[in-house]
Amino acid sequence: MSATLTERPAAAAPRGGAAPKRRTRVFALAEARWAAAATVAFLTALPLQLTGAPAWAWGPLYAIAYVTGGWEPGWAGLRALREKTLDVDLLMIVAAIGAASIGQVMDGALLIVIFATSGALEALATARTQDSVRGLLDLAPTTATRLLDDGGEETVATEDLVVGDTILIRPGERVGADGRVLDGASEIDQATITGEPLPAAKQQGDEVFAGTLNGTGALRVKVERDASDSVIARIVAMVEEASETKAPTQLFIERVEQRYSLGMVFATLAVFLVPLAFGAAVTGSLLRAMTFMIVASPCAVVLATMPPLLSAIANAGRHGVLVKSAVVMERLGQVDAVALDKTGTLTEGTPRITDLLPLTGSGLDEDELLALAGAAEHPSEHPLARAVVDAARRRGLDLPVAEGFASTPGIGVTATVSGAVIAVGAPARLLDGAADAPSTEAEATAAAVAVAVAEELERDGRTAVLVQRDGVPVGVLGIADRLRPDAAATVTALAALTGAAPVLVTGDNPRAAARLAAEVGITDVRAGLLPQDKVAAVQEQERAGRKVLVIGDGVNDAPALAAAHTGIAMGRAGSDLALETADAVVVRDELATVPTVIALSLAARRLVVQNLVIASVFISGLVVWDLVATLPLPLGVLGHEGSTVIVGLNGLRLLRESAWKRAGATGPRPVQEPARARRSR
Repeated sequence: MSATLTERPAAAAPRGGAAPKRRTRVFALAEARWAAAATVAFLTALPLQLTGAPAWAWGPLYAIAYVTGGWEPGWAGLRALREKTLDVDLLMIVAAIGAASIGQVMDGALLIVIFATSGALEALATARTQDSVRGLLDLAPTTATRLLDDGGEETVATEDLVVGDTILIRPGERVGADGRVLDGASEIDQATITGEPLPAAKQQGDEVFAGTLNGTGALRVKVERDASDSVIARIVAMVEEASETKAPTQLFIERVEQRYSLGMVFATLAVFLVPLAFGAAVTGSLLRAMTFMIVASPCAVVLATMPPLLSAIANAGRHGVLVKSAVVMERLGQVDAVALDKTGTLTEGTPRITDLLPLTGSGLDEDELLALAGAAEHPSEHPLARAVVDAARRRGLDLPVAEGFASTPGIGVTATVSGAVIAVGAPARLLDGAADAPSTEAEATAAAVAVAVAEELERDGRTAVLVQRDGVPVGVLGIADRLRPDAAATVTALAALTGAAPVLVTGDNPRAAARLAAEVGITDVRAGLLPQDKVAAVQEQERAGRKVLVIGDGVNDAPALAAAHTGIAMGRAGSDLALETADAVVVRDELATVPTVIALSLAARRLVVQNLVIASVFISGLVVWDLVATLPLPLGVLGHEGSTVIVGLNGLRLLRESAWKRAGATGPRPVQEPARARRSR
């Protein structure tokens, strides 16, 4: 009998496990409820007004929009005034009220709705990030099995564990505390902490981390850190600290809002009061002042900034890159250094068979070797076993039925296949186990050849897996995390756009990291890093004056994503925390879109400058007209709205497909030498 690999395999558990999702509902936020009320009132009133309905039908609806959408930013602006700060939010509320006072009720209501919606989106983004940070703590179990001195055991809350306690980790359980293995052997999936693509073998003396997932063996672990000081708790603390201390970023127009706001207020008062001092009528002075406020209001300037950035966001979204805000889109064009994670970012995050090496004298070809290994591994749930079985499936092989399957943590599996005992596992462990058994000269030679082949694979950064038949080595498999097809081109494009070669920051072992870095053209490799080490690597570059872009996917990348100038997460395999912490998400896992979206940000920034020039010319002209002559209010509104339309349409140019193609074809900039290389000359 034979079992053909036609059934769909059971879905694998998420790499590194996943915390239960905590998600704040949109309408649980007061800001969202007020913004929704203002929007509904505005959208109900607008068609009534445009179709000629009486004012009593749409006037109250506009009033509702003013109150529901404007009271919160208005109140915040008044509180800011108490601290002697004047912001654009309050100025916009005053402008909206001023517009209503001279009959431009719809314009004022639209301004209110825009500001209310923006505030709601910001509040939602903040809440969702906090949800993910809190949800990360759910990776660590709430209880653990503590071993007593008399040989008994008890179940205790993990926060009650103290340094020196001994806990039992059963197969399939999550580790309850950071500690060191006293007894037992197993393999632990610690991708949440280190980002390693494969479970790590653990035996006496090895360190384990809270929240990581145990495999098929049982472990006795001595607790070495309190729950509040565990690696998972420190990740949470680092993300929160980075999010709170990260320098606030503003759009260009917001950087001058204080001066503009104060200048506009004083100018409006002067336009109203100076004519009164010379005997002008109150009505005429008020009308001139309100006209001045309308034509001098920064609507066109605000739109000069937003449409290009929002258009770039929409275009990026169509191509699988979710940029979370206009601020982020602006920041992407400022980066001048890139730090890349390895597993799940430059690689696919899934182990694949890279080498099939039957040994001389085994009598097997590649397919026969893979069929034997696949048959023995078929019942196993280990990631390496899935890689072997998947490779057999892709080749369409029929696997013999395995009998007497057994799995030994840290060593491998054994099963009887077609009457022969097949063992598949770690070369050193399998050969050590057979070292005391009598062997022929041919068997000894096969073992020596297998060791040499395995060592060569491991020097190249692959994981070597030995296949034995009746105790004799018959072949070696090489397994590695496969590089994304577009990784090398992306690294080259990022270096060209930023003017500096990217850095590889990974928790994986140095040998595997160096091999992959050589393939993609990265020379600066930081391997074996814990989350805090990645943050330190980012901060080192930022202290040197760099604006660092971090690209990652895992929980262990989240602190660095939060600490960086800008963070981008890979969306398909990315952890919830990474996705929420990052400023942008590559939804389709197409790494090549990252340099394109950076180039699109640069194009948006150029359009912003163009629009600011256009808006400034219009505003200046209308203001001068109003001050030196009599600017009719309808003409002032027309000029003001006309400039707004022009800059808006100019910004919408980035919505076109051609804008994305041009961004993808942006020419390179010269790569800078590292500072150390320049100093060494």
